[in-house]
Amino acid sequence: MSILFIFIFIFLIIVLLALHVRIVSQSKAYVIERLGGYLTTWQVGLNILMPFVDRIVKIVSLKEQVIDFPPQPVITKDNVTMQIDSVVYFQITDPKLYTYGVEHPMSAIENLTATTLRNIIGEMELDTTLTSRDTINTKMRAVLDEATDPWGIKINRIELKNIIPPREIQDAMEKQMKAEREKREAIRRAEGQKEAAILVAEGEKTSQILRAEAEKEAAILRAEAKKQSLEKEAEGQAAAILSIQKAKAAAIVALNEAGATKEVLALKGMETFEKVADGQSTKIIIPSELQNLASFTSVFGEMLKKEEVNK
Repeated sequence: MSILFIFIFIFLIIVLLALHVRIVSQSKAYVIERLGGYLTTWQVGLNILMPFVDRIVKIVSLKEQVIDFPPQPVITKDNVTMQIDSVVYFQITDPKLYTYGVEHPMSAIENLTATTLRNIIGEMELDTTLTSRDTINTKMRAVLDEATDPWGIKINRIELKNIIPPREIQDAMEKQMKAEREKREAIRRAEGQKEAAILVAEGEKTSQILRAEAEKEAAILRAEAKKQSLEKEAEGQAAAILSIQKAKAAAIVALNEAGATKEVLALKGMETFEKVADGQSTKIIIPSELQNLASFTSVFGEMLKKEEVNK
């Protein structure tokens, strides 16, 4: 009997130890009471309860948690009622305060979120509410984080999930957005037509400039060609005059070398005088050598005789 009693005693001790030994994981915290009062908070590792004296009051998760609250009716400053649902991201930082700070912490956070949201939206108009999500999130986070700090809860962030205005407001907003889109489209179309007209005008301007420059260059080339033609013509006339003068000079040299008589020179003078008389001049100056008509006649007669003798 004594051996059986010993076995039973050992078995009971083992069972008690198994029931009162706990291994706490990294993401958990155990709140322990002894005789109805707070004793300690178990962290990671092996922990043992005192039988019949200690008890585990609450097992708390230390992970970040998310609560998605249902849509809440709120009224804006301009008396528009709409539905807003929010998402709260929080984390328990003090298991003791979370256990003893408030009854039903999740319900308390939900109610606090709803009242805070109504207060903030009540100070804003509809248009501002629809475009100020970040402002609303920041204000709500500041208020809730301060209010939940005595509960051992840290509010990391709050996001407004949906903002649902009344149906008639949605219809009006859709019409307004449609009008804005049509306005932007008309503006873009007008700007496109304006840019096209500017490009056409610039193209015409560039074309006219190029045409004027081409005409200018053509005129310069024509002037250059005309100048070169005149220069060549002048050079030709100068060359012709020079050739005539050289021929005359050669003739004079030939006469001198041939020993021309006064009579021959007088005859040449008469030929020159004849050419001068054929012109348009109204006044003729006769050289002094030809003024004496008698000597001129005799000279001319003698020359005719000589020519007949030669024949």
